[in-house]
Amino acid sequence: MQDLSSLPIKGINDPWKTGIKNGWDVIDGRTVSADRTLEADVVIIGTGAGGGVSAEILTQRGLKVILIEAGKLMSSDDFTLNEGQAYRDLYQEGAMRATKDAGITILQGRTVGGTTVVNWTSSFRTPSETLQYWQDTFGVENLLRQDLDPWFQKMEERLKISQWIMPPNANNDVLKKGCEALGWEWAVIPRNVEGCWNIGYCGMGCPTNAKQSMLVTTLPMAMNNGATLIHSAQAHRLLIDGDTVTGVEVRPLNNDKVPTGATVTVKAKTVIASGGGIQTPALLMRSEAPDPQSRVGKRTFLHPTTFTFGIYDKEVAPYYGAPQSLYSDEFVFKHGVDGPAGYKLEMMPMHPGLTGALMGGYGGDARNEIERLPNLASSIALLRDGFHADNPGGSVELRDNGEPVIDYPVDDYLLEGAKRTHLTMAEMHFAAGAKEIRPSHSHAGYYKSWKAAKDAINNFAYDPVITGLGSAHVMGGCAMGQDESQCVVNSDGSYKYLNGLYIIDGSVFPTSLGVNPQLTIYGMSARNATALADKLKA
Repeated sequence: MQDLSSLPIKGINDPWKTGIKNGWDVIDGRTVSADRTLEADVVIIGTGAGGGVSAEILTQRGLKVILIEAGKLMSSDDFTLNEGQAYRDLYQEGAMRATKDAGITILQGRTVGGTTVVNWTSSFRTPSETLQYWQDTFGVENLLRQDLDPWFQKMEERLKISQWIMPPNANNDVLKKGCEALGWEWAVIPRNVEGCWNIGYCGMGCPTNAKQSMLVTTLPMAMNNGATLIHSAQAHRLLIDGDTVTGVEVRPLNNDKVPTGATVTVKAKTVIASGGGIQTPALLMRSEAPDPQSRVGKRTFLHPTTFTFGIYDKEVAPYYGAPQSLYSDEFVFKHGVDGPAGYKLEMMPMHPGLTGALMGGYGGDARNEIERLPNLASSIALLRDGFHADNPGGSVELRDNGEPVIDYPVDDYLLEGAKRTHLTMAEMHFAAGAKEIRPSHSHAGYYKSWKAAKDAINNFAYDPVITGLGSAHVMGGCAMGQDESQCVVNSDGSYKYLNGLYIIDGSVFPTSLGVNPQLTIYGMSARNATALADKLKA
């Protein structure tokens, strides 16, 4: 396979450098040392999928919008495909975010454009089964597939979402071969890309601007329409007068992500929280927002994800090519919506830094693991959480410094699901021709036959921490629905207990989805932001 490590990337227009040169109103919080006050019609906290879509729609209607982003502005000229730099600059907590007991690592973006800048581009419509469950269980209104499909179509067209037409790389081809050999369903993943170079470093920011993230689509449009962006600045708390929000108190951050000591007060009659499933609940908690049922931060979900690694005779090179291009839904709803945990099968790109973290080992063992990377394929299983009474998810809490952490108990329900995922993926790898496999469990080694792997997995103790889990999908924490015993947000995104506050991001999901969440957030955000624009312009 071609070595892409020195691939020349030239002649790519960086829209942010051009835009700032031409007058975009961008404030770098690292340069703000004195207090100041700004005013707008709408202030949006967060620039990811929810905030980016909302900003474009609202500014297109002539509303003055100020965007607040804790991460710093980085764009195509800054994306060097260097793992260490990318994890440090583009991810929450330097890609070291984890649950309270460190049992689940969590990858989330922290930059202008949010996680849309670093995700692997997989774009699925929400399963009908999930939406029906929300309506039946939480009283979510007018959000079944027939209601959302027009919005999904709108955002698919806007963000160039379509099935990936290139042949899968060898890593993703493992899923196809294994599923076909076993008679399991598989399909091609829709991706939000245009003119993709098929490099494979999507998680480090796209240097060619092919990934249609908020960074190169909705945010530039909002800036052209007169929006103001304040980056490197944390929304510390909402300003509340009685039962109404009046703005946001913002703390500019220096290069070390420490407050500079200055305060930016942003006044607006409408505030949109779009910080995602951890930061949005944390903002409401720091603000002491009314929450009579104590539901803010509760029912937070992760799609807990297990891994299984296969070693093949032929080169796999899991670091090159579209990271995810094939999937299998064979097991997502195999036991119904609220039965034993279902799971989606996908493949995961493996770069040296990530490989070292996941495979572990010391000294010679670690060296042996990394030397086999060219022949390694990595499958993942995304467990659906939140659909069963025994699986209520986690809770967002505040540390002493006001920063959030999620307490997510890994219960027996999930552990039983994790065991089934390991069995499924081991069988798939061997069916695809693997010579050895290793599941993500602290007691696991490499196994050279399906029988040996099955016997080992069936005899493991499945307990928290020793069962290897990760996540890149944080959902919930501010559930929407009419059932006030469980929900704090109405189906239009309005917060039940404060006038002028809207929550437009993945924190409003009452459960996880069963699919990668970005298109769900895009579609629901477009729907609710459009309705809000109509209301504000009436």
